[in-house]
Amino acid sequence: MKRIGTGNYPVMLLSLALGTFMAALDTSVVNIAVPVIQAEFGAELATVEWVIISYLLVVSSLLLTFGRLSDIHGHKKVYLAGFCIFTLGSLLCSLSTGIEMLVAFRVVQALGSGMMFSTSSAIITDNVAPEKRGGAFGVIAVAVAAAGCAGPVLGGFLADLLGWQSVFYINVPIGIVGIILAAKWIPKDGEQKASPFDIKGALVLFAALFLILLPLNLAGDGLAPALFFAMLAAGLVLGGIFLIHERRTSFPMIRLTLFRSRVFSASLIAAAFCYMAQYIVVFMMPQYFQNDLLLSPSMAGLAYLPFPLATIVIAPVSGSFSDRHDSRILSSAGMGVMALGLFLVSFARADTSRWYVVLALVLTGIGSGMFQSPNNSAVMGSAPAEQRGAASGTLAMMRNVGMVLGVAAGGALFGVYSLRTQEVLSSSGLTGEALKLASFSGGFRPTFLTAAGFAVLAMVASFVKGKVRRADASVGIPAEGPSDREPGDGSIRREDPGE
Repeated sequence: MKRIGTGNYPVMLLSLALGTFMAALDTSVVNIAVPVIQAEFGAELATVEWVIISYLLVVSSLLLTFGRLSDIHGHKKVYLAGFCIFTLGSLLCSLSTGIEMLVAFRVVQALGSGMMFSTSSAIITDNVAPEKRGGAFGVIAVAVAAAGCAGPVLGGFLADLLGWQSVFYINVPIGIVGIILAAKWIPKDGEQKASPFDIKGALVLFAALFLILLPLNLAGDGLAPALFFAMLAAGLVLGGIFLIHERRTSFPMIRLTLFRSRVFSASLIAAAFCYMAQYIVVFMMPQYFQNDLLLSPSMAGLAYLPFPLATIVIAPVSGSFSDRHDSRILSSAGMGVMALGLFLVSFARADTSRWYVVLALVLTGIGSGMFQSPNNSAVMGSAPAEQRGAASGTLAMMRNVGMVLGVAAGGALFGVYSLRTQEVLSSSGLTGEALKLASFSGGFRPTFLTAAGFAVLAMVASFVKGKVRRADASVGIPAEGPSDREPGDGSIRREDPGE
């Protein structure tokens, strides 16, 4: 396989990082503008929340679909089409004159975002030499972390100064630049084998993920328990039907034989647990800063920065390190460090030293940065060339599902334990602000201990995948049928049989 030239490499990564940054940014940047949007349209909060929910649901439910389409039609083509659709959707969102119109155009924006998310890892795997691949994934991890840093700050700044529309139209000029860079510097797709697209599988998978993720998103909004469990059960049943269909169809969305690889399966499980832990932090820390420390929203955003900034610093270093060494050790150690950081955060109270909180968040961010690049590289390196888009989409899907599950678990755990603490302490005579702070702490600690537990599970999953050989010395997982991977490509990693 022809690799990209050294001179083109940084610009290609820039175009991928820019698309990833924008798609990740629009997952969070709109959140802080919700009150302004609600006031503008005079809508109920439950209606305005669909501006956020619709984006998350569509992106999460279509990642594998777009990944498979990119295997059939070309990774660059789908990525570039996604960039165009995302930019157009952003423009249409900024021109919306009603809340229903805004939600509809957020769906358009989400379609483009999903196309970019699902193909960027495949493009890197196709075009970056194995010995540089971890560093390239480190750049993408930096883009995601940078979006996490910029989202709350940039969203508040734009909404205050230029109105809620600016949160969307700022994407248009940046998107045009990104489209030009991607069109020129991402290498052309190679020849794709003619293969039918599994429409039935795509529809069943979309319905399954939608029915699983929707009740999890609405769990804190008064959704009736009966409806919650009915939707969840229906989604799980459809998920089972999808797996049965994939085993029987001649042209599946993703070959289930991929999951026989310990590297592939365990790395995906580790990714899901990592993001579950991470998004408990994303969900809970702003509440800690504002409810316990009584910081303003803008100051709370700044206080949160040590976590993503630490990830930004570490991710490229860990990616480059994993190119030369067994990534299993680095990714497993990263989750151990993250678990330690989350354990330390669980002891934070209103009177806890700020430096203690900063140190705990930095450790958490370092662990996340150590894990992401090596783990992503291991997933993509274990997939055969003709399934890289599907593998990339599956990896992105596991990340998004982990995000949703993390927020849902964090909200549920905090609600149960804080209420239980409040009931116990109020019965013993505690009232007022003291009761409020004690109740918050009573919910905060078990929630973060659970997050630390998720990180430990990610560490175990990462370790049991077995030794990942250096990419340039490994051999591939055989595809079902003839493979178009050239001899000596060296792009596929596997577990060491001796492990």
